[in-house]
Amino acid sequence: MKLKIAIVEDEKNSREGLKNLIMEFCPNTEVIGMASNIDEGLSLIRDKKPDLVLLDIEMQSATGFDLLEKVPEIHFDVIFTTAYEQYAIKAIKFSAMDYLLKPIDVKELIQAIERVQNKRMAGSASQQVRTLLENLRQEPNKINKITLSTSDGMVFLPVNEIIRCEAQGAYTQFNLKNGKKILVSKNLKEYELLLHDYKFLRVHNSHLINLTEVSRYVKADGGYAVMNDGTNIPISNTRKDEFLELMKH
Repeated sequence: MKLKIAIVEDEKNSREGLKNLIMEFCPNTEVIGMASNIDEGLSLIRDKKPDLVLLDIEMQSATGFDLLEKVPEIHFDVIFTTAYEQYAIKAIKFSAMDYLLKPIDVKELIQAIERVQNKRMAGSASQQVRTLLENLRQEPNKINKITLSTSDGMVFLPVNEIIRCEAQGAYTQFNLKNGKKILVSKNLKEYELLLHDYKFLRVHNSHLINLTEVSRYVKADGGYAVMNDGTNIPISNTRKDEFLELMKH
């Protein structure tokens, strides 16, 4: 079955360009309609019921997020398009959603659409969008929730429930306050960058810790942090000064 795609973009050239790229390079897809503003977009979504909406963040009269706020029930995936790196991009990443920077790179477009095709059965699009909109209502650096993509689907959890993250090869294992462990198919570097402004520090090549979950620091054996879950996390020499300085505050 073909993936039904709607395009909401206020620039005509961008709309047509996206449509042409999809038609040429994305098999098993169909562009079922295009809209140039929020009202047209809402009508398009209501009437055509797309599986995926390619949604421009910055439009003349409003934003793509304003459109999402007005959709009563969301049963479609979203890939955002934008000309700017901005705060909203961090909220999108926390929600494990895709975005494409303009001008659109065809390889990135293909990969983003393939990810949607692969996860359509998970049924998580609605919760992802709700998490995104909730995070966007927060002040910068005060995002509440993060979405984790696992082999079984999506997990939505408050950031402050994470005690630590541990590298498992190309994967990352999240260790939570309730004792659960979640394995995610992204490397630790991605989460180091994402969580850096939320009191998380990569203290070792294999460990990213929530500084608010540190119980004490022990100087023996090269130095390690005792976490609230009872684990001992080694602190590398290159991160020790930064760790100790941050813990003072």
